[in-house]
Amino acid sequence: MSKAKDKFANERAIFLEHIQASGLRRTDQRELIMEIFLGTEEHLTIEDLHRLVQKRDPSVGHTTVYRTLRLLTEAGLAREVRFGDNKTYFEHHYNHAHHDHMICTGCGLVIEFVSEEIEHLQDLAAAKFRFTPTHHSLRLWGTCRECSTKKDAAPATPSGAQPRVRVRTTVGNG
Repeated sequence: MSKAKDKFANERAIFLEHIQASGLRRTDQRELIMEIFLGTEEHLTIEDLHRLVQKRDPSVGHTTVYRTLRLLTEAGLAREVRFGDNKTYFEHHYNHAHHDHMICTGCGLVIEFVSEEIEHLQDLAAAKFRFTPTHHSLRLWGTCRECSTKKDAAPATPSGAQPRVRVRTTVGNG
């Protein structure tokens, strides 16, 4: 058994249970897609993941990657995130602590962060309105330190307008 298979034994069991409960069967292609996704600690689009999978098995189609990523999400192993560039990204969900995101509108850098203070304020706000939250997502758009110091930094997005973002990724290129 490979190290990757050992590393993701719990995730593999969860995934297998989910696909069997869905009336599907385990396939080598689904297994490969899951292994590559779990082995990549990046925010991935379906296209990003497809490019990575194609490097290992060129016979895997885009639709298979799409359907497998949906199954991983349904099983609780992945979750969808959106950063304002009209794309859906996926990140690890199982055994990963809750976090929020800051997105640079200049260079597309995505910074994950955890803030107990923000979590506490959300709990207070929910209690004030007698609201029971089930989950939340916080995204902050702005400029990173590097882009803030550039002379030709992008102008601020007008209040109320959707920021323009081009998310920076190192996955699937080359």
